[in-house]
Amino acid sequence: MRASRLLSILLLLQTRGRMTARELAERLEVSVRTIYRDMESLHAAGVPLYGDAGPSGGYRLLDGYRTRLTGLTADEAESIFLAGLPGPAAELGLGSVMAAAQLKLKAALPEELRDRAGRIQERFLLDAPAWYRDRDPLPYLPAVADAVWHQRAIRVRYRRWEAPHLVTRRLEPYGLVVKAGRWYVVARSGEHVRTYRVWEIQELQPLEESFDRPGGFDLAAYWREYLTAFEARLRQGEATVRLSPRGMRRMENMMTPGMARAARETAGEPDAEGWVTAVVPIEGVEHAVSEFLRLGPEVEVLAPAELRAGIAAAAEAVAAAYRS
Repeated sequence: MRASRLLSILLLLQTRGRMTARELAERLEVSVRTIYRDMESLHAAGVPLYGDAGPSGGYRLLDGYRTRLTGLTADEAESIFLAGLPGPAAELGLGSVMAAAQLKLKAALPEELRDRAGRIQERFLLDAPAWYRDRDPLPYLPAVADAVWHQRAIRVRYRRWEAPHLVTRRLEPYGLVVKAGRWYVVARSGEHVRTYRVWEIQELQPLEESFDRPGGFDLAAYWREYLTAFEARLRQGEATVRLSPRGMRRMENMMTPGMARAARETAGEPDAEGWVTAVVPIEGVEHAVSEFLRLGPEVEVLAPAELRAGIAAAAEAVAAAYRS
């Protein structure tokens, strides 16, 4: 445990530069006294470590000093290569950069860890996009990422669902999120922070205006809250449905995770033909009509009556088109 903490101190000072004992203690969740003892041990081991007193003081390593990565455990080395995202990195224009960085990291590892990391790359692959759709065209993703990194505002022509469908927005992009193979930019527009679909950006103009990213903004926390609110919007109503065994399987792949999960949790006992009755959340009647039509004859909506009537009308329209 102490050896791991000593290595963490070295890596923190190597990557962050000067840090105070209190900053190190808070980061490593130990007392300041423990940090003092650790510094004495590192100094005794010959690590070129210097401490400066005063308000702007702190500990730092001699310029140019770098620790070797021999302190990595096997699991840590494997996780680094397992966490690589070749698809998203390539979309950001960083595919070759990531490959070069992994090559350098692998060369710095001891032989045993290098072999294990190589096996990870050979045997595990992350393919983020969902089934039944191609990757979105993302001509403006590198420009958005550049604006995020350099804290530069952008002006975009954006396509949205509600009217007017094409709008112009000045955005201050705080961060990028990739979910299920799709890219989203979290940005301030006016007084509000919102989420925008990168693939819906029709035009983009970089601006010379810089902006201050809020110091307390936490991208991961924002995204969690956004997903919670999104799922809440999907539960504006409920539908009672009958599902065939095939319908249950198709729902897992074709419907929203919340709808599929609710179907599993509320499903009653199957009848003689294997059909079950379940209650699932819906966003609204119009949206639910298109969603349930994707399951074809493997689902029957029992309630609400307006949803059942909407699906019947849509099915009649489809049948009439083919009869003609």
